[in-house]
Amino acid sequence: MKRLAIVLLLTLGMNAAHADGRKMAVPENAKWKEECSSCHIAYPPNLLTAEDWQKMMGGLNQHFGANAELDAKDRKDILEFLKKNAGNGPRHSAASLRISDTPWFKREHRSVSPKEWVHPEVKSKSNCSACHKDVARNLWSEHDVRMPGGKRWEEKEGDDD
Repeated sequence: MKRLAIVLLLTLGMNAAHADGRKMAVPENAKWKEECSSCHIAYPPNLLTAEDWQKMMGGLNQHFGANAELDAKDRKDILEFLKKNAGNGPRHSAASLRISDTPWFKREHRSVSPKEWVHPEVKSKSNCSACHKDVARNLWSEHDVRMPGGKRWEEKEGDDD
């Protein structure tokens, strides 16, 4: 009986964790959303560590080939927000500061073929909204993914294309 109770608790806990994973908990921050989404989606802060955000925000004049400099106050406010809500541990860190180079990203996207990353509708790993159609509403679940051509992720996985 005790074993059954433990199994039930673990199952309920895993289901709750999975349900929570469908929507990344990202607190509202208007300035972060406005500034970052002016060029790309406003990536959830928990996708990189506080140290990585510190480095990235310190080099905005060379932000992946673009000048994304901000005035000092906005930079400070956004950096505080990012650090407060950052991910923890090596799985959320990459020397390149690219979210797509983190162990977490690589594990989550291990089933995506190289051909899909260069599809004309996708173009690169940084174009999350090409497949995650509801990122504006902060929904990131595999159940909400639409691959190029309109197929749902579950349909894609069964294909042999």
